[in-house]
Amino acid sequence: MNSIRKRLSLNFLTVIFITIAIFETLIISGTKQYYYKNIEDSLTNQVKASSEFYTKYFSNSSLKENVQENVDVFWKQTSAQVQIIDTKGNILMDSIGVIPSEVIDDEAFKNALEGKLGKWRGTVSYSRHKVFSVTYPLKSNNKIVGALRFITSLAPVDKEIFAISLILSAIGFIALFTALVVSIFMSNTIVGPIKNLTTVAGKMADGDLKIRNKKVFDDEVGKLSDTLNYMADELLKKEQLKNEFISSVSHELRTPLTSIKGWAITLKTDELNDKELIRDGLQIIEDESERLTGMVEELLDFSKFVSGKITLNKEIIHIDILLDYIKKQMSPRAKRDNISFIVLKNDNIPAIAMDPNRIKQVLINLVDNAFNFTPEGGTVTVWTEVQNKYLILHVDDTGSGISEDELPKIKEKFYKGKSSKSKNGIGLSICDEIIRLHNGFFIITSELNIGTNISVKLPIEI
Repeated sequence: MNSIRKRLSLNFLTVIFITIAIFETLIISGTKQYYYKNIEDSLTNQVKASSEFYTKYFSNSSLKENVQENVDVFWKQTSAQVQIIDTKGNILMDSIGVIPSEVIDDEAFKNALEGKLGKWRGTVSYSRHKVFSVTYPLKSNNKIVGALRFITSLAPVDKEIFAISLILSAIGFIALFTALVVSIFMSNTIVGPIKNLTTVAGKMADGDLKIRNKKVFDDEVGKLSDTLNYMADELLKKEQLKNEFISSVSHELRTPLTSIKGWAITLKTDELNDKELIRDGLQIIEDESERLTGMVEELLDFSKFVSGKITLNKEIIHIDILLDYIKKQMSPRAKRDNISFIVLKNDNIPAIAMDPNRIKQVLINLVDNAFNFTPEGGTVTVWTEVQNKYLILHVDDTGSGISEDELPKIKEKFYKGKSSKSKNGIGLSICDEIIRLHNGFFIITSELNIGTNISVKLPIEI
């Protein structure tokens, strides 16, 4: 596996190597141009001075005569190789005695015959080093009579440039080595926390949800560490809630089963002749069986919601139909518990698209919860209104209310409140899922010992 440390180090080194290479190339190129320009300027000044000297003092005689009589004048002021060339390209004099058989016909010589300075850099047959030359016209009575050429070897300059290049290369290698050490250190500051994070995540995946990662730096990796720790906290809470939920459901299932089994044993005895007792026993078995069926259906519903297998069967329906059903079904319970149950209708509510059975399930669950937490003499009110293209169903009660620390959690899966009247902790989470599938909102506000207000907002979209 190609590790992050290796990739980071290579990336650091690549960037630094390219930077150093560009930097050194620019320096070496600049140095080379600087030295060559100095040579060019020096030879140019010398050749112009010699040409002007010739024009001033030797223009009365022919070029050939001047070469024969005053040859040393041309190289007194320079250490360069000096050549004097006539207008036909013949070398009349060379300070080092190199007289080629062919005539001069290069671009620099042609520029000199046109009265301009000619420059050339390259190799010659009599030297293994590169040379640089400048060619300038010789004039007599404002007429070009030949050309003066100064030639100098570039060997000393190239040697200095090579030495500078070696020094810069050595500095570059030292910088690259230093960068390698620094890059390894820097990559460790990134890779180290990531390796720790990976180790902790692996242990969490194996089931150790109590382990936590230690944040080293307050950066992106540190934020990831905080997120991982937060995730572990949430998973631990969910695990605890799940265990409590299983324990609670097991207890609630055991109660009706125990009752059913007890009465079944009682009714099985041969000596039982009391018809009233038999009738009561069978009624209790029926009631407990119905309660057990309700709990199982709730669990099945919950399982479907969690797995995403619930689909809505929407139809256009008026909410008053559901309110009439809720009032009819829940009124006997309210009368039995001595609770004032009020259902208020609103004539301005339009019919909307909804799954009536699922919304009925939500209302029954909310009203049933309201009854559970409202004492005798209290009031449970169901009412509706339209607000900002939403139908809002309100279920208000004057019950015990919900504490501030519990309020954000009561819609969570498996959460069971602290009250002894709290059930298995999945009813409100199912309601929340149903409302979410309707693209609605589920809002709960409450004050301890004052009451709870629940709002179900459903979009009005026909």
